[in-house]
Amino acid sequence: MNKKLHIKKGDTVMVIAGNAKGQQGRVLMVDKRNQKAIVEGVNMVSKHERPTNDNPQGGIVKKEAPIHISNLKVIDGSGKPTRVGRKLDEKSEKLVRYSKNTGEVIK
Repeated sequence: MNKKLHIKKGDTVMVIAGNAKGQQGRVLMVDKRNQKAIVEGVNMVSKHERPTNDNPQGGIVKKEAPIHISNLKVIDGSGKPTRVGRKLDEKSEKLVRYSKNTGEVIK
């Protein structure tokens, strides 16, 4: 399933459901296949790691866990969460994402 998603890597998003509700962060990675995203500083989990050359001490490491895309909303230029639409840009003749609330183009 190769469905277009409303979230891209680098977007600033807000979590709208789940344990991390209300938190904001930047999208680090999007998994299209499972429809999940990893958001910086959100949905932190503790992972036990054994000692390696990179981490000789080992121990418990905090890292971000994936969140389902349906629980995320993109934050537009005004700083509020919004739904995302697509429209044809007159100048560049390409599809661009825009905020459904304000109508401005999302980069």
